[in-house]
Amino acid sequence: MRKTVLVSGVAGFIGAAVARALLSEGYRVIGLDDLSSGREDNIPEGVDFVEADLTRPKLEKLIPGPVEKIFHLAGQSSGEISFEDPRSDLEKNTISTLNLIHLGINKNTERMIYASSMSVYGEISTRRASEKMELEPISCYGVSKLSSEQYLQIFSAQLPFVSLRMFNVYGPGQDLKNLKQGMVSIYLAQALDSGHIIVRGSQDRFRDFINIRDVVEIWLLASTSPHAIGQAINAGTGEKTSVAELISKIVLQIPSTTVAFEGSTPGDQTGIVADTTKLNRILGKSSFVGLDEGISEFAQWAKSLVAGQ
Repeated sequence: MRKTVLVSGVAGFIGAAVARALLSEGYRVIGLDDLSSGREDNIPEGVDFVEADLTRPKLEKLIPGPVEKIFHLAGQSSGEISFEDPRSDLEKNTISTLNLIHLGINKNTERMIYASSMSVYGEISTRRASEKMELEPISCYGVSKLSSEQYLQIFSAQLPFVSLRMFNVYGPGQDLKNLKQGMVSIYLAQALDSGHIIVRGSQDRFRDFINIRDVVEIWLLASTSPHAIGQAINAGTGEKTSVAELISKIVLQIPSTTVAFEGSTPGDQTGIVADTTKLNRILGKSSFVGLDEGISEFAQWAKSLVAGQ
């Protein structure tokens, strides 16, 4: 009999990719999403889909039977939007986590794997982001992600967990229409749409970009490793890339693209790169898709998507 797992945010970019991988591993996958940002046509074939608002309690009534693992990827994922509506950010990120913790406890779930964020670190541009350091988020989004991690820690005796602190994820399947989340996808979408990229902030800012293929691998490893239980683990590559370098790679894929710099984004980190020591030691993950290869693949996918419209 197939084991049942639950994927929240299954209609989103990363949730759909993780669900697809779990199906290929032979799991029965129940997918939850309120479709407020994800798209129903993203949901992989074979997922038992339940449309549900995760901010509402008593989710267990919607999910009959046992759930072995919970992959919690639902939530509001934009730092900019978190300032526009901090109450909604809190509900979608923290209240949803509390409700899924309650569901997991009631169903004696083996573990929850949680999509946390690099935003919990705050402004640390002079050193690598290590899971050992003090956390001082500078956005409402970062606060809601950190509080979710802390709730998971409080209830860890009843529901084992792994928190994966996601860095800048990119790749095929990302929403090119969402211009408030995902640096690579925002710039690529602008280049394809108008041939002109508007950068809000300095070109000297830097990030750690990780391909969706690597992210899916990390999620599956975190769901099975006995040593990952109770850990917060960075999901990044450890490679530093400036905004200027990223733009040049995108322009290489879409020649004649022009670039303008204006304004800034509230709560935006100057720069952040993952310390991958724990990722390597606990999950054994040390090799990653190169950024040149990843952006080329992403751009080709995006071009084919635009051509097919």
